[in-house]
Amino acid sequence: MDVGQVIWNTIILEFSEITDLAQIIRIILRFLLAAILGGLLGYDREVKGKAAGLRTHMLVSFGAALFILVPQQSGASIADLTRVMQGLTAGVGFIGAGSIIMGSQQEDAKGVTTATGIWLTAAIGVAVGMGREATAILSTLFALGILSLIPKIERLFERRGRRF
Repeated sequence: MDVGQVIWNTIILEFSEITDLAQIIRIILRFLLAAILGGLLGYDREVKGKAAGLRTHMLVSFGAALFILVPQQSGASIADLTRVMQGLTAGVGFIGAGSIIMGSQQEDAKGVTTATGIWLTAAIGVAVGMGREATAILSTLFALGILSLIPKIERLFERRGRRF
């Protein structure tokens, strides 16, 4: 048997574990939804010229969904999944921390919104991975509302001489 045949047989064996077409479609749809929802938040950040944009948010959300789906498919318990989520939250927090640049004063902190956006994007991916698509969609809509409406409200208050 040649190397190509061995590789092909290994690939077929890996995919043979997924025997249900509905399961395959569910996985694909969850990955797509996670990437799309993360992409919506990333697009907003990219349009505003922020460092973590479309691709970053798509990958964070997709990755979070993957971190949830794999243990689910392996038969992990809810307790095991909560530990996965704890590790994921800490890891994404580390990524977010890398996007924050601190100046000498509190007002000089840059990237905090980007960091929290990455963190929220991971949570949305977790929701999709857990099969909570409606929660993920609503969370994305709320986040987009916050990212687009709050700056306008802040500018309105700043024009009136008040600051948040």
